[in-house]
Amino acid sequence: MVVSKNKPEWLKTRLQTMGSFAKVRETVKNLGLNTVCESAHCPNISECWSGGTATFMVMGDTCTRGCRFCEVTHGKAKELDIFEPVKLAKAVKEFNLDYVVITSVDRDDLPDQGSTHFATCIKAVKKM
Repeated sequence: MVVSKNKPEWLKTRLQTMGSFAKVRETVKNLGLNTVCESAHCPNISECWSGGTATFMVMGDTCTRGCRFCEVTHGKAKELDIFEPVKLAKAVKEFNLDYVVITSVDRDDLPDQGSTHFATCIKAVKKM
């Protein structure tokens, strides 16, 4: 049996790279932040970013676990960016968000699995 690898037209989406999408991408890149949208190759990135929404992923872009279902890079993680909480708060303020989603990679390499850093990120966003 031959299975076609072509997706039907109704399933394909066009990436919108104008307006808010471009601003979100530029801000995330300039601040050196990570989003699960990019790291996990989310198919809805265009819709969310064009609407000014992003799901931030703290503690780097490399997960210390290797779940088979996940597209996030896995392996040996880099050191935590101590300025990440401030960068994150700055991005949230720039986007003028009322609701923020913050997630993270797993950091089994850290004694507290990164919970202190995660809490610092949340405090920085609330303070800003």
